[in-house]
Amino acid sequence: MAATTELNFFQEKKGLFSWIFSVDHKRIALLYLYAILGFFLVGVTLGILMRLELLNPGKDLMEAKTYNQVFTMHGVIMIFLFIIPSIPAVFGNFFLPILLGTDDVSFPRLNLLSWWIYIIGALMALSTLLFGDGPADTGWTFYAPYSVRTGTNVTMSVLAAFVLGFSSILTGLNFIVTIHRLRTPGMTFFKMPLFAWALYATSWIQLLATPIIGITLMMIVAERVLGVGLFDPAIGGDPILYQHLFWIYSHPAVYIMALPAFGIISEILPTFTHRTIFGYKAIAFSSLAIAFVGYFVWGHHMFTAGMSGAARIVFSIMTFLVAIPTAIKVFNWVATLYKGSIDVQPPLLYALGFIFQFMIGGLSGLVLGALATDVHLHDTYFVVGHFHYVMFGGTGFAFFGALHYWYPKIWGRMYNKAVANVAFVIFFIGFNMLYFPMLISGLMGMPRRYYDYLPEFHLPNMISTYGSWILATGLILMLWNLIAGFFGPKPETGRNYWGGITLEWQTLSPPPLQNFDKMPEIPKGGPYDFENNY
Repeated sequence: MAATTELNFFQEKKGLFSWIFSVDHKRIALLYLYAILGFFLVGVTLGILMRLELLNPGKDLMEAKTYNQVFTMHGVIMIFLFIIPSIPAVFGNFFLPILLGTDDVSFPRLNLLSWWIYIIGALMALSTLLFGDGPADTGWTFYAPYSVRTGTNVTMSVLAAFVLGFSSILTGLNFIVTIHRLRTPGMTFFKMPLFAWALYATSWIQLLATPIIGITLMMIVAERVLGVGLFDPAIGGDPILYQHLFWIYSHPAVYIMALPAFGIISEILPTFTHRTIFGYKAIAFSSLAIAFVGYFVWGHHMFTAGMSGAARIVFSIMTFLVAIPTAIKVFNWVATLYKGSIDVQPPLLYALGFIFQFMIGGLSGLVLGALATDVHLHDTYFVVGHFHYVMFGGTGFAFFGALHYWYPKIWGRMYNKAVANVAFVIFFIGFNMLYFPMLISGLMGMPRRYYDYLPEFHLPNMISTYGSWILATGLILMLWNLIAGFFGPKPETGRNYWGGITLEWQTLSPPPLQNFDKMPEIPKGGPYDFENNY
């Protein structure tokens, strides 16, 4: 690889147009980051408004229809604009080529197109606030037949999700080709970092599963616009068909959200334990196993919807089977921590928080995967608590852990680590105060998606709302600290601030336009072999 000047990718060209029309994967990653964080803050604001309404029984802030529209918009933003694209679009785009020792993704212009499609889809989703009868009030799942009959702006919402799907497909295609074709000489598949393995498994799900939801959403549009009887039983449709089609995509989509987070944890732990990750091949193959088995468990969302006893048993068994490769990862992470030279830094705190909270989410998921308990807990707040422990407690914490981990590499600056530690503690306490009471209220029988509740559910809802305030405080402090680090005095971060041995730590901080100023050296014995590389 030819040597480059020491101008970093920020310095090569200046001005807005040099960014929004750039084909440099690093700039595209940061365009995604700033957009995704903006939409995330909108989603958080909507979530806090929901919690304020649920602080006390009875009406506090809004009518039932408004509440339904707020939680639908909250779900659409958080799922389609934050969780699904977050880690692949930001950290996958920025670091996958660098981790592979190459200068860009396979299709740079397609990469830029995927960002533009993401922005167009996001604007379409937000436009429902201004046009028609307001945002959809169906929930983010757009369940038929209500989504066909409601007068709210469902058509634009599902079209937005349809457009966003193209961005996801193009990103997955780009990553698969990049991993197969652009690895630096000497980097075999089993010398790739585990984050690359996680992105590889995720990309196959994006490529194969996303078209299913695209077709399904267009069927909703066809039924609303043309009156075709697909899902509405009043005109010969089948609402159960919609549930099958929706979850055939949406359960693999859970792994689009979770697998990149697993990859992040597998990068952070070796660096801060200063030891080779335990069970490299087991973690790599478990990513592929999760991606494969994840296609066959969608029916566990539908145990109470009406299916044969044999089908329910098969889906329940498959749900328990998909827990096995996930458990393999967790056991290997814990084994990596065992007897490691642990350096407690902010990224490690987020990784440990991820493991703790993802375990609560995973174990509560097994409760929902068991037929007898799911009958009692289906459509209760237990499902809401479980979902947020997996998605936000898992993927969200991994996203912020990655932001703290790669911050000195991306910007060549450093945040205040003491403030980052305090922000994590506040964030962690607030998160568990917000979502753990939902598991309790669900066990008590409180149904989800209601804007009001009976007096016996007041205490857990009150604790949850107080927790949302604490979580928001930790989040504001964390983001303020990261922004202050960018605008504050520039410390010397060097090439390798944390002492990692994967390829991104061999280049400059921030990286040059072509990623490396000298030929990268493949670590001996694999990407985490600290003994032979220090």
